[in-house]
Amino acid sequence: MTLPADVDAYLRHVAIERGLSANTVAAYRRDLAVYTSWLAEEGVDDVSAVSGATVSGYLAHLGSREESPLTATSLARMLSTVRGFHRFLLEEGRVEVDAARDVRPPKLPSTLPKAISVDQVAALLAATDGDELDDLRDKALLELMYATGARVSEAVGLNVDDVIDTDVVRLTGKGAKQRIVPLGSFAQEAVAAYLVRARPVLSTRGRATPALFLGMRGARLSRQNVWLIIRAAAERSNLGIEISPHTLRHSFATHLLAGGADVRVVQELLGHSSVATTQIYTLVTADALRDVYVTAHPRAR
Repeated sequence: MTLPADVDAYLRHVAIERGLSANTVAAYRRDLAVYTSWLAEEGVDDVSAVSGATVSGYLAHLGSREESPLTATSLARMLSTVRGFHRFLLEEGRVEVDAARDVRPPKLPSTLPKAISVDQVAALLAATDGDELDDLRDKALLELMYATGARVSEAVGLNVDDVIDTDVVRLTGKGAKQRIVPLGSFAQEAVAAYLVRARPVLSTRGRATPALFLGMRGARLSRQNVWLIIRAAAERSNLGIEISPHTLRHSFATHLLAGGADVRVVQELLGHSSVATTQIYTLVTADALRDVYVTAHPRAR
């Protein structure tokens, strides 16, 4: 097999057998295109000729190239793709040694998720108030995203039938894994108003679709649409900060933990496979507690 054939086989594997999303598979394809292009430049045209030194050299190349050097986070992601590829080749018997097994990613800086305060969330959601079709839809969308911590892909992927008994929603996350998340009263009210007063009208503007959130032409709302909706709401709310769909997810987790929720419960609600991923939010709440302590305690300063 040639290198391109090996890459195609791996991408089929992650798409079909592992059930990864189309977006993730596309990202793997881009990463491996960069990798195999570099291998070709180095005169490597067969996976059996790749060694640990080869993979390390590729990583050094990515980090030092003048035109667009990658950050530590991007390097770690690119290496993760390459390691998955070589692990697959070993499992399939294409090579006798996993060339990328002992190559370590660069140390990542410790970064905290960006969350906004409860008052800022309230201001953002209030910016979607209104009786127009898009107002009703935008209110339901943002209320649901903050109420459930849904990723933007999960929100736009919702179908009407995924809203169960008005107070529970079924989200389909990474790897097609489903989870059930409750809806609070504000989200319930907003979604109900949208379903009764807006969606029936929007659905007549396009082909029949089970999608919950529709664009103004009746098709399923796209991720790009959600970005624009949140950006517009942020501008109207005059918060003066950059807000993305993931901001609502971060705020959801941070506010739950600050309110006393168990980290394992938050892990389940977010759909994290590991609690270690969720625990980064505990650092956010610890910082908030520290700020309050320094401000309020008479002998803290």
